[in-house]
Amino acid sequence: MHDNVRDILARITALEDELRDAIAEHQVYFRYHIEGTRIRFEEGIREAHRKLKIGLLPWLRRAQLRNIATAPVIYSLIVPLALLDLTLTVYQRVCFPIYGVPAVRRGSYVVVDRHQLRYLNSIERLNCVYCGYGNGVLAYAREIAARTEQYWCPVKHARQILDPHRRYVAFADFGDAEAYHETVRRLRAELAEERRVSRERATRS
Repeated sequence: MHDNVRDILARITALEDELRDAIAEHQVYFRYHIEGTRIRFEEGIREAHRKLKIGLLPWLRRAQLRNIATAPVIYSLIVPLALLDLTLTVYQRVCFPIYGVPAVRRGSYVVVDRHQLRYLNSIERLNCVYCGYGNGVLAYAREIAARTEQYWCPVKHARQILDPHRRYVAFADFGDAEAYHETVRRLRAELAEERRVSRERATRS
């Protein structure tokens, strides 16, 4: 079982390397590079971006009234999103070490960087910050919930669900009583192994 988990994690690592290579190709094509949390474009590209920016007043004149009218409703969600972000972080820091479940790295899901694009005006940048944060928190929440479900109730639903999380496919089939307890034991062991590998990587880095 442990060899199987290591094989899966090795494939995940290989895919992550492939993704990094693809991102690196895009960086070359669009002539930017990443320094920590900053995105650095070449000087000529930065100037071209500034020329393509639509100023705030022309942008507002073009904006549809329905979009402006509903903006306060959209932005009111910042309160429950921030509360969700905080409570999820506290939950996993308190409970996951007790369960032996690997912690979800928040920075892998909550990514806010599009505001650095100079062809966006101040409102567009604010919208991108908000969308990046909101979608990031929900993705962060989904992965924490997925790991919790894998530990406590790894059983598939009787009805088909739309877009299940990536851990769902390994769950026990609905109604398979004989496989249930073995599946719980196996998936908890896989979480423990995933945590061990994650901690080893953190130690090496």
